[in-house]
Amino acid sequence: MSVIVLVEHTEGNIKKKSFEAVQYAAGIAQKTGTTVSAVVLGTLSNSEMESLGQYGAQKVLHVADARLDELHARAYTSALLAAAQKEGSKIIIALHDINGRAVAPRLSAKLKAGLVAGALSYPDLDNGFVIKKAVFSGKAFAFVNITSDVKVITLMPNTFQLNKVEGKATIEKLDVSFGDKDFGIKVKEVNKIKGEIPLADAQLVVSGGRGMKGPENWGLIESLAKELGAGTACSRPVADAHWRPHHEHVGQTGGTVRPNLYIAVGISGAIQHLAGVNGSKTIVVINKDPEAPFFKAANYGVVGDAMEILPRLTEAVKNFKQNQK
Repeated sequence: MSVIVLVEHTEGNIKKKSFEAVQYAAGIAQKTGTTVSAVVLGTLSNSEMESLGQYGAQKVLHVADARLDELHARAYTSALLAAAQKEGSKIIIALHDINGRAVAPRLSAKLKAGLVAGALSYPDLDNGFVIKKAVFSGKAFAFVNITSDVKVITLMPNTFQLNKVEGKATIEKLDVSFGDKDFGIKVKEVNKIKGEIPLADAQLVVSGGRGMKGPENWGLIESLAKELGAGTACSRPVADAHWRPHHEHVGQTGGTVRPNLYIAVGISGAIQHLAGVNGSKTIVVINKDPEAPFFKAANYGVVGDAMEILPRLTEAVKNFKQNQK
């Protein structure tokens, strides 16, 4: 019997958040006296799969079907069901992202399992199987006790710091009999954004709002992001005005980010925006309005004109990097 965890990868590399999910599964396995089996779907090298051992996986169950290189929720569910049956698993971990949100509820229904979506803690085993999660757009926390025999958890990315150790996972081939319905939705085309740090994986994010005054000034945001090695984001009004593409919109009706550092430039801080960023470890706000609501949520604040502050901040980052060489 083992804890199984769904591993995500892209372009031949396992995503950082999947290493975090494996490490989270290893923590649960240690508490429950069992092991971790990672489930890898699609095409991935043996060396990359073996590296999961550095985060606590003893075994990798590999479904080597190239069709699984892209998300097919039904097929992913079938594969995880097969893995759970093979391992006799009672605890199944996925990420709280597009893939996890598509697969975990299906899996929960199939297994008649309790589901906690967006876990922020390891389970408290002294009081049952209690897990902390955010509710009401991050304004409060709930502590959910899963009482079912089988338990499904999706982990909120960037919740725990990674701790790499020595180890190498063994690889086993997992054969899954897929039905026609598993691939009923056909993927005709996949358009991937090139040359940008995906927001879901970004540890640093620089975000802009209407205070940037227009798309012609966005180079200031991009320059700072480039120096920091950060992703770029924006508020909803900016995306609605087509200053920036909609995939950069973060907030209640957009994406959710949990970086180590979130720099908000010219964003007032409406509650709808805060819902998408309040999981950030550190928030820095730059705004010329000292009464902007965002300052109440910020760890650090700068009152001033972004058009003057951003170039100086970018230059300071450049100088700091040069002095570190």
